[in-house]
Amino acid sequence: MSFLYPQLHDAFARLLAASAGRRVVVVGHARPDGDCIGSQVALACLLRARGVDAVCCNPDPVPRRLGFLVPSSLPFVTLETALAERRDAIFVDCADRNRASARFAEAFPRPLGNIDHHLSNPNYAEHNLVDTPSAATAEILAGLAQDAGLPIDTVAAAGLYAGIATDTGQFRFAATTERTFRLAASLLAAGADPARMGLELYERETFGKLQLLQRFLSSLETCADGRVCIGLLPEGVYEETGTNTEDSEGLVDYARSIDGVEIGALVEVRKGALKGSLRAKSADYRVDLIAAQFNGGGHACAAGLNAKGETLETFLPRLRAALVARVEAVAAARR
Repeated sequence: MSFLYPQLHDAFARLLAASAGRRVVVVGHARPDGDCIGSQVALACLLRARGVDAVCCNPDPVPRRLGFLVPSSLPFVTLETALAERRDAIFVDCADRNRASARFAEAFPRPLGNIDHHLSNPNYAEHNLVDTPSAATAEILAGLAQDAGLPIDTVAAAGLYAGIATDTGQFRFAATTERTFRLAASLLAAGADPARMGLELYERETFGKLQLLQRFLSSLETCADGRVCIGLLPEGVYEETGTNTEDSEGLVDYARSIDGVEIGALVEVRKGALKGSLRAKSADYRVDLIAAQFNGGGHACAAGLNAKGETLETFLPRLRAALVARVEAVAAARR
């Protein structure tokens, strides 16, 4: 038999065997996105179908626009509840345990499982299923389930499709492969509804979200001869627009989408802390390495960062210099 993930097939079998008879909590990262929530829901469904008592847990609530993926029968519990119930953790879509917050990292020093596709993942669990070429954690789960012959119900199919669709930018990003499309097609056959996905994920924006976008677009500035574009969300902008942090999801893509821009960046000031998102048009730019200079990480084309103990006045010049140096180094290597 030809497997989609031959290198992970045995490891997945061991994880499933280790989960049997245990109480499991499927952990996702802070500020969860479609791949995170979709993968959590799908894995919990797969485990429950095998008789495993599985629930989900995140440091932040399920975003409004992703709530449709979560059935009423699947609890998203608090960390305190998961600990009180002595659950074993399987982390999904978390490059490291701290991606789910320091509290989760302390609570689960050696998780049962780790399923992820980030370049910087250090294999921190007892059972590690990490494949960095995959476009999404949901793609890995869909392939592993198919390889193992596990039935995928409509709820799991919807979660996996949403994870793949969002992390590939609706099948536009460079990590999208023939395998990605084959798995997406199998999820449609299992009951995923692409029309509903498009409606729920991309056509239910609030008016406040559009105001937030307006503020971000008005702040855009370019450097490095137009190859780098940086936009800001200042302190208090969420309160002013009646939005929250989940509404900033996807804004950085507008900076990257400008013709000639190679790296787009969003920097926000929130409660005195600086956070950022980086997006590149090519994996050559390895924005995960840039993010690592600022207490962050992620993918070659998409990464996040945190600047602790800095002001915008000191941080922005350092970030700008790092981005400019990177685009110039890539340009020199291409000559």
